[in-house]
Amino acid sequence: MKSQLDRGKVLDSIYENVHDTNMIKHMLATEAIMRTLAKRLGEDEDEWGLTGLVHDIDTELVSHDMTSHSRLGADIARELGANDAMTHAILCHNEAHGVPRESKLDMALFCADPLSGLITAAALVRPDKLKGLTTKSVMKRFREKSFAAGVDREQVTQCQEIGIELEEFIDLGIQAMQGIASDLDL
Repeated sequence: MKSQLDRGKVLDSIYENVHDTNMIKHMLATEAIMRTLAKRLGEDEDEWGLTGLVHDIDTELVSHDMTSHSRLGADIARELGANDAMTHAILCHNEAHGVPRESKLDMALFCADPLSGLITAAALVRPDKLKGLTTKSVMKRFREKSFAAGVDREQVTQCQEIGIELEEFIDLGIQAMQGIASDLDL
């Protein structure tokens, strides 16, 4: 079933529910990565992108309680017009619920979510931010466990389950985020 999500309404809801500008930037970055992945895999770019955009809409509403996070988010997305595939991906991106990932969309969101954080961290330590960031540089940082320690490397490497090798996945993520660098202040 086609999504009835309208990006403008999603953004309005995000600005209503999320006040942390870094979280909003994370959601925009995840949207960009998801759109790029959808294009690469021949999937629906709007469906994938909007899933990435709305996936963390509930973090402040649940006070960062990971046992509740994404359940409310999936409900909000549904109310905004998300289809079942999108709400399932939002729900299962949080492993705390034990909901299995069943589709490429589910797996892509699960992998793209931490990738945006890794790329952001790698860009922030460079004088030219995202502009000159390379896959090689991010791969080096990826191997440094103390760098962006909150990024689950295992989660990122599961990109192989959607048919994309790690280096290409990182490259696609960098390209996606470079395309919206001004929105991310990077």
